Amino acid sequence: MAKTEKEIKETPAEEVIGETAEVQEEIPAEEVPEVNPWEEKYNAEHDSFLRLYAEYDNFRKRTIKEKEASYGNGKADTLAKLLPVYDNLERALNQETSDAAYKKGVELTMTELVKIFTGLGVEIFGEKGDTFDPNLHNAVMHIDDESMEENTISLVFQKGFKIGDKIVRFAMVQVAN
Repeated sequence: MAKTEKEIKETPAEEVIGETAEVQEEIPAEEVPEVNPWEEKYNAEHDSFLRLYAEYDNFRKRTIKEKEASYGNGKADTLAKLLPVYDNLERALNQETSDAAYKKGVELTMTELVKIFTGLGVEIFGEKGDTFDPNLHNAVMHIDDESMEENTISLVFQKGFKIGDKIVRFAMVQVAN
């Protein structure tokens, strides 16, 4: 027997719950399609295979990236160990000497070292007059100089070195404000 909307609102909750349970019993259950157990096993194995393949593919890609990065890191580490030699040669070139053969030998050694660095893809940066870039330069001093533009490098204490996009050493500079 069908109840009106007003009667349903006024009916106690216990009766409504009981009626819905009766209604659910009256509805015939739909037939559930029969699942083939072999198909379930195949789908599970296929899913497992796809996951294993994806894991292996990710491992392979990660290994290739690590191998490429290790070569670049090795070059950067080697360069970092050679930088004191470069700094000492640069200091020797800046010293006054009366021995021309000595000065020529230091110049040739420095030229050869720079040539090797260039062959390895090393870029030397940090020249007087360049614009200051905090991504490349480390400003250790500031001066007020009206003759120079703002954020211009006025003095270079140590040159900077980078391989590709990787900074091996920041240039240590003095900046004019």
